[in-house]
Amino acid sequence: MTQPNPAPSQPSQPSSSAVRPPLSVLDLAPVSAGSTSRDALLDSTTLARRADDLGYLRFWVAEHHSMPAVASTSPAVLISHLASATRRVRVGSGGVMLPNHPSLVVAEQFAMLEALHPGRIDLGIGRAPGADPMTAAALRRTVEGLGAEDFPRELIDLLGLLDHPAGRRSSAARRLIATPAQESTPQVWLLGSSLFSAQLAGELGLPFSYASHFSTGRTQEAAAAYRAAFRPSEVLDQPHLMVSASVIIADTEEEAAHLAGPSRVMALSLRTGRLGPVVSPQDAQELLAALDPQAAQDFFAQSPGTQVATTAERAVAELEALVSRTGADELLVTSTTHDVATRVRTLEALADGWGLLPDPAA
Repeated sequence: MTQPNPAPSQPSQPSSSAVRPPLSVLDLAPVSAGSTSRDALLDSTTLARRADDLGYLRFWVAEHHSMPAVASTSPAVLISHLASATRRVRVGSGGVMLPNHPSLVVAEQFAMLEALHPGRIDLGIGRAPGADPMTAAALRRTVEGLGAEDFPRELIDLLGLLDHPAGRRSSAARRLIATPAQESTPQVWLLGSSLFSAQLAGELGLPFSYASHFSTGRTQEAAAAYRAAFRPSEVLDQPHLMVSASVIIADTEEEAAHLAGPSRVMALSLRTGRLGPVVSPQDAQELLAALDPQAAQDFFAQSPGTQVATTAERAVAELEALVSRTGADELLVTSTTHDVATRVRTLEALADGWGLLPDPAA
């Protein structure tokens, strides 16, 4: 029976500080004001290499489209590059937005990635388009298949094309193959920020990653729904839950809050539709100061941008509390910052405080 690596040996229970779950990284290849997509992708490569050296388990990249602040538009292409630039860390998608793509295309891409980097590829799948409706229709070349009601069928088709134990092929896909000579299969995760995805992951016996960094306020509810719906499968004999958090670490609380300013501006930009590159902390401070104080307070109470912006010691304590509340088997950390140096320092400080084991060859 194959399981996520490392696999839980007991049903998910709140972890103690003595036994902390593995840490992984989610990166969006953020494009900062005054920089280019190439700059952003090179920064992501720097971050992936450092995560590899520090002992992080996974490095996942997102799929977003038509967003001036995000260069990660094609996860499979970026995964191929990052897997070649690293040695140990698992590289994957957080996630591929399945409504945007034919299942066969995704299966072929990730079967090839697995053939190139066996045992190191994760396929995280989401059901949101990660784009506006016009962009999503342009990606799919049709408005058909873009509804949530089609997602379970397309997911099961995709799993079947990969010869995944949880998959089965529709009559239209029975003669299709994703790869002519398969030796291994990428590790498949279901991603989500809703109870629908949590329940579907449980019913299929798949590992589930909940996007808690979206600040939905339903993380514990989703964790409970996943475990309640879980059915043992050939992939997992018990639930395996990953929970994400947005983290920035600095030497002082004040510096961390200052560095988190761009993420707050980004959260506000997403709500208002005024998207742009990631601004500098100084520009963010000026933009946030110009807001109506009460309106800003109300908004950021619901959408704080970075959830954990603090010192290393306090960040570890807050993440331990998240594990305790959810019983997470893994944590996925992400950061929206103006410069890659802040993201690197955050990973370094967190790895040290969490007790990750660095690569001795680094």
